[in-house]
Amino acid sequence: KDTVSLFDDLFSNYLYLRTAYGITDKFTMSVEAGYYFNKTQIGLKKSDTITSKGIGDLILFPRYSIYARNTEQTRTEITLGLGYKIPLGKYNDSTHVFTNPYTGKQYYTTSPPTVQPTTGSQDLIFYGFLYRGWPEAEFRIFSNLIYIKKGWNALGEKFGDYANIGLFVGRTFFKKLGLTLQVRGEWVDSMKSAENVDLLALYNVDVHSTGSKKLFVVPQISFSHKEFTVYALSEFPIYQYLNGTQVASQYQVTAGLSYRFFIRKKV
Repeated sequence: KDTVSLFDDLFSNYLYLRTAYGITDKFTMSVEAGYYFNKTQIGLKKSDTITSKGIGDLILFPRYSIYARNTEQTRTEITLGLGYKIPLGKYNDSTHVFTNPYTGKQYYTTSPPTVQPTTGSQDLIFYGFLYRGWPEAEFRIFSNLIYIKKGWNALGEKFGDYANIGLFVGRTFFKKLGLTLQVRGEWVDSMKSAENVDLLALYNVDVHSTGSKKLFVVPQISFSHKEFTVYALSEFPIYQYLNGTQVASQYQVTAGLSYRFFIRKKV
């Protein structure tokens, strides 16, 4: 199997913000957005660098708890959600490739999707959450399921639909320290092009080299103090199957701060 590198490096730095409000005991509305400080691809032997930055997507995400039951020994919850992704950033950013030495005219080409801040499509997000906890033992098992139905963008591109299922096992120690282990499976469908749109010729995208199946292990640690929670997690792939020639996953590190407060006092 050909394992020749496509480029030397591919990396990004991303700031993500989510704000959620519990409208009722069962209905929660969240608004999510993010900003890329950079998405950069460095060519072989540092031959060329393609980079972009900017705001990504806005996600409106209502969720409703369809079942909740608490006893002295257990807590059970089932929640469903339906989100809507609105692209705010660039999906057709371009890179300078040539300057005519005689006329001074500059020529640009559309940058690859790997460095675009957004796909440019409006997507639907289907969400499910199942939780089972034992409060006295401070032990919990839960699972989430996500399916994203991708739309078309103005370039005639349809990125592959996305499915994800995660199984979590977690425990709290000393009332503040949380340890969680997640096993996550991921499926991405192949890209599609609109009729009479040649993605390979126009944007250097080979649809036969898109789509994948992956399995990850994700350990997480968190520390809570009053309304604040600091957390960090790292994602490690243990199995990957990619169609054609693609960039495989290596590892991903995420750290964040969460603040939770009640506008009204609990009765």
